Amino acid sequence: MEIRDLTDKTGEWLRGTGKESDIVISSRIRLARNITGYPFLSRSNLKQRKEIESLLRNTIIESSIAQDISYVNLNNATSVDKLFLVERHLISKEHAAGEGERGVAFGKSETISLMINEEDHLRIQVIHSGFELNDTWETTDEIDNILGKRLNFAFSARFGYLTACPTNVGTGMRVSVMLHLPALGMTKHIEKVFNAVGKLGLVVRGLYGEGTKVSGDLYQISNQFALGKSEKEIISIIESVIPRITSYERMARKALVLESKDQLEDRIWRSYGMLKAARMITSEEILQLLSQVRMGVNIGLIDNIEIQTLNELFVLTLPGHLQKLQGCELDSTQRNIIRASYVRKRLEGL
Repeated sequence: MEIRDLTDKTGEWLRGTGKESDIVISSRIRLARNITGYPFLSRSNLKQRKEIESLLRNTIIESSIAQDISYVNLNNATSVDKLFLVERHLISKEHAAGEGERGVAFGKSETISLMINEEDHLRIQVIHSGFELNDTWETTDEIDNILGKRLNFAFSARFGYLTACPTNVGTGMRVSVMLHLPALGMTKHIEKVFNAVGKLGLVVRGLYGEGTKVSGDLYQISNQFALGKSEKEIISIIESVIPRITSYERMARKALVLESKDQLEDRIWRSYGMLKAARMITSEEILQLLSQVRMGVNIGLIDNIEIQTLNELFVLTLPGHLQKLQGCELDSTQRNIIRASYVRKRLEGL
């Protein structure tokens, strides 16, 4: 599969299915692993990086998880290709910007992504639609076991899995849940909720994780440390927190409907009208407009758009996707025009 083959479809994690999918966009689990006998990437030379890439790529291709797996060598990828893969959540921004031999293997459904030579030698990532951490963990654990039988992962009896970043030492696990929380933002309660989350050892990040700002009322909640707790204990903490946040968001939505119904409806319908009629829309604008319309669908105000359509538009209207769809690089003005046109066509007849 070529990268261009992904432009007319999206990953299954955007389907809008699974538990609490009105608020929870996706559940993701990532494991960091390194190969015994090789230094961490920050201390590896180009020859060692090439050996690690070759070893991991061949191991993946020869394993039982190779069915429907495609591989992209990031050294051969264009800047637009790499941006596209970041927007797709198949690689990280750091992986895209890295040096030396590196690549990514991913499944046809885009549920599985295996990043080679990112911050660690290997990052195993599994992402599912909705609040489905147990299913996500089962798949992640299975892949880890399959590859672990073929590779000698760096492990310490005292510390657990050894990783480049100290916060990942131990399980090497990062659990992330992406949430859509427009009402908490509108009612000014979002900071209070996240202050409470921080006291539990969890962190709040933007759409693309660490170092990214929040856009479109989309937040990622994840564990901060991987040492001192088992994988199931980390998952259990996240599982206990997320339902509380979704409950607060639903209460905030009900409060807006009861106390500010006219203002809320005006805001949502204005956003809907912009999506249907605007001739130019920026990246920042599209995320906010989609956020408002998505809430409108979930409170029953708009009934002719599927949640999956809106979830997909959050990704398909990003700069890398628009440029891949057009087959060429575009400046910001061109992207704004094409973005607006693309959305109008997707919503045509609704």
